[in-house]
Amino acid sequence: MNKLKLLAGIIFIINTGNLFAMGGNEVTPGSEGMAISQTQSAAQAARAEQVMKALAEAYPYQIDRVELRNGDWAVLLRGTWYYFAGGKMLPENLLSSASSYTPHGFYSYQAELPEWKIPNAEEQERLRSMSAARNQTQIRRSPHFFDNLWRTRNRSESYDRVKTMRFLGKSVTVHFMIMEKLALVEETILTAAKTNSQVQTWINNISELAGWQWRNIAETDTRSYHAYGLAIDIIPRSYSGRETYWLWTQRHKPDWWNVPYTSRYHPPDAVIKAFEKYGFIWGGKWLFYDTMHFEYRPEILILGGMPPEIRR
Repeated sequence: MNKLKLLAGIIFIINTGNLFAMGGNEVTPGSEGMAISQTQSAAQAARAEQVMKALAEAYPYQIDRVELRNGDWAVLLRGTWYYFAGGKMLPENLLSSASSYTPHGFYSYQAELPEWKIPNAEEQERLRSMSAARNQTQIRRSPHFFDNLWRTRNRSESYDRVKTMRFLGKSVTVHFMIMEKLALVEETILTAAKTNSQVQTWINNISELAGWQWRNIAETDTRSYHAYGLAIDIIPRSYSGRETYWLWTQRHKPDWWNVPYTSRYHPPDAVIKAFEKYGFIWGGKWLFYDTMHFEYRPEILILGGMPPEIRR
């Protein structure tokens, strides 16, 4: 990995706030502060280009163009240019108020979970600080780009875009544009279940599905992907005593990050791969884990070198 890519990874891992993997060594300007600052700027510009091109690849029927404009990368979506703006995805008229927004989590998704290890003392302290910051600081990401992308600026518009479908024997309400993707995920899972008893057992254990709901992410000022109908929670009849959501875990275990994979509720790997194949990411790969949660984010998979099958 070259220095530019390493710095880009560090900068954007720190900004995402929901990545599974902890970031690398922070860059602290010293006597070579000017050179480091210039390298950081170059890394940020490179990352901006990478993210905007990933968005254009992920949504070819919504995004018309991607180009460098006024010193920043931008995409043209339904007649409006949206600028990267440090990951905040803002239209030109809001660039002056960029400081009031939190960057979106454009990170490089991991193909596999890394081996779980008990965090050392330094890592534990860092996680404790991150957890406190997550609880005390309001995350406020700009909804403008994604509102336009999915044509859901308010609850009424969002409701007009969702439909109810059957998925793995249960009803779920989702954005109409991802219904085919979910049908393909279902077909892949059911095929796997024919030869994989673990997958069939997981299907039999499904209690209900939670899809569209007009709301923010818990304890934040940021719109949830459930509000767009792009997220689905697969809720089992029993978690068998295992943890599924970091915020729930925190209520009885302040050091929620110390929960190993064996004590977390995980769908079978074949199920996770089926979702990823068609553009969905899994919340179990986030640091702030949500293991029952999947959401449609093909651009995140593209950034991770895992381009999904994208169909009209």
